[in-house]
Amino acid sequence: MTEDVQGAILQRDGTSYAIVPRTPSGVVSPGELERIAKVARKYRIPVIKMTSGQRMALVGVRKEDIPAIWKDLGMSVGQATAPCVHYVQACPGTETCKYGVQDSLGLGLEIEKMYQELDLPAKVKIGVSGCPRCCGESYVRDIGIFGSRKGWTVVFGGNSAGRPRIGDVVAKDLTREEAIDLTRRLLAYYRDHGKPRERTARFIERVGLDAIRSDVLRFAPYIRLESLHPE
Repeated sequence: MTEDVQGAILQRDGTSYAIVPRTPSGVVSPGELERIAKVARKYRIPVIKMTSGQRMALVGVRKEDIPAIWKDLGMSVGQATAPCVHYVQACPGTETCKYGVQDSLGLGLEIEKMYQELDLPAKVKIGVSGCPRCCGESYVRDIGIFGSRKGWTVVFGGNSAGRPRIGDVVAKDLTREEAIDLTRRLLAYYRDHGKPRERTARFIERVGLDAIRSDVLRFAPYIRLESLHPE
């Protein structure tokens, strides 16, 4: 994540680092929580910060301790600066939420496992919600997916940063398999046509939704005209 230390982020003081273990869709086991707590005590890590991406950042780590900390954690790195899928944020969906109509947690875990190593022009954040309330913040993620009783809606080009953007609906009323396939197509198209460090919000503003739909959906037999929102 930095040029001199792999798997760590240099902090404002110029000497300490933060590390972010990967916690897919915010799910952690009791064993992982115990290891994180043990590491924080052993290496006197002053801050454990819950992030907006449903992850835990261990902040104030000494450079010389970083390799040993990763070994003790036994967890993979949750990317924070690399041009790839950083995380898939997901709400509980039908797993536990009374409002859930689709299995957002299961879908989020599956998508993160499939695409976490994919090289991309810039960082990508994905939000999966189990109902139109969008607790997974689907409309302001690079790729957003949310469920309804008719199926899944896929959104592209959202962003919640300094130049916020509500993502565009690419298709709706999809099956689980169709939503996964469309996510794959969108990521591939962005990988092949995006400029270095260009987030999807700026990418879709440059190329246009019509061009993306034309190229991405052309060979997607499951896309029906009635599944698209009117322009």
